Amino acid sequence: MTRSFGARKDSAAVVSNRAVVWSPEYLRYRWSADHPMSPTRLELTMSLARSLGLLEGAELVRPEAASDADLLRIHTPGYIEAVKHAGHSATPGVLGQDTPHGLGTEDNPVFPEMHEASSILAGGSLTAAREIASGRTRRAVSIGGGMHHAMPDWASGFCVYNDVAIAISWLLDNGFDRVAYIDVDAHHGDGVQHAFADDPRVLTISLHQHPATLFPNTGWSSEVGGGAGEGTAINLPILPGTSDALWLRGFHAVVPGAIAAFRPQIVVSQCGVDSHREDPLADLALTVDGQRAAFLAMRDLADRYAEGRWLAVGGGGYGLVRVVPRAWTHLIAAALDVELPPGRAVPESWRERVRSLMPDVNLPDTMSDGGEVDYLPWDGPGGAPETGVPAVDRALHRIDSAVVATRRACFPLLGLDPEDPRD
Repeated sequence: MTRSFGARKDSAAVVSNRAVVWSPEYLRYRWSADHPMSPTRLELTMSLARSLGLLEGAELVRPEAASDADLLRIHTPGYIEAVKHAGHSATPGVLGQDTPHGLGTEDNPVFPEMHEASSILAGGSLTAAREIASGRTRRAVSIGGGMHHAMPDWASGFCVYNDVAIAISWLLDNGFDRVAYIDVDAHHGDGVQHAFADDPRVLTISLHQHPATLFPNTGWSSEVGGGAGEGTAINLPILPGTSDALWLRGFHAVVPGAIAAFRPQIVVSQCGVDSHREDPLADLALTVDGQRAAFLAMRDLADRYAEGRWLAVGGGGYGLVRVVPRAWTHLIAAALDVELPPGRAVPESWRERVRSLMPDVNLPDTMSDGGEVDYLPWDGPGGAPETGVPAVDRALHRIDSAVVATRRACFPLLGLDPEDPRD
């Protein structure tokens, strides 16, 4: 049976007004055999979610590919044609074929049917947006999305089409005029910020590794948007090595206050998990426990301020076996409102399957890394407690310095007091 908005109701996880958008076609988004962004992470996530019984009694909303008209919301005609050409006529894996559009680089090598594979990811996020806008669901998650680096006319950071920006643009044309975007990927959500930097209808918040230490080298606290959108771009740069409790201290010092002031009608979350301490491409130190806490916090903000409307997508994450499947299974559980305790054992059936494919990987036993998610709430400038342990005190002062810089840059523009922890 075909749904409106192009979604096919093949086997869709709509449980108590909650949806999981998924298609096996997501696995076509494969840059090369040895590229760090492997679709294996998506396949293993869905396999783990099924093994844990999260999808029992539910169907999956299967998306259709985004049309050219959808893509043109963000991307230029010339770029879309270049992507089509690259995927149909260029030699897979050969570098330097269309570098003006960022295609054929080491990060973004061309691959067969690149346009079609990228369009289905964009279609997934669009389907999630349409499911929520139609009232068929309040929450929707599509782990294939989150390609937040793609720019209007070039590919960047493993991203071809900016599915999140496309979905937000569609929401703005279909009944929403206050959209909050929260990005917890280790890399700055530069493409989404760029798309809406001067649009007061979209609040973009990005928490990411400090731009002096990581691609794309943007996302400084001084970046606050421009024109009519001044104050609606918020960036919290976080130093390498930051662990769960300090990351969560920073999140809760900035994000809830900004969301409360903006009063969104929907929260869109980019849930990249390359912030994990084992990720090979970034240098933060979160565990899956801290990432789970972030997902739950964003869901709760949507419940409190946006009548439960929450659109969550994936993003970065290159711990393909030990990290991403567990973290995004927690994300799916959060979206479905299914209690999944961190200490829950990883099903042996899943471990056996993965072991048969990757016998050298040391597989986790539980859905937890034993991370410490209790955090000390930020209590104003100079309020960091002195523990007497120099390394701990330095880390506290560093996250608090970042918090203060971000709040002072953005909060007055939102009508908030940057010095008052109640705001």
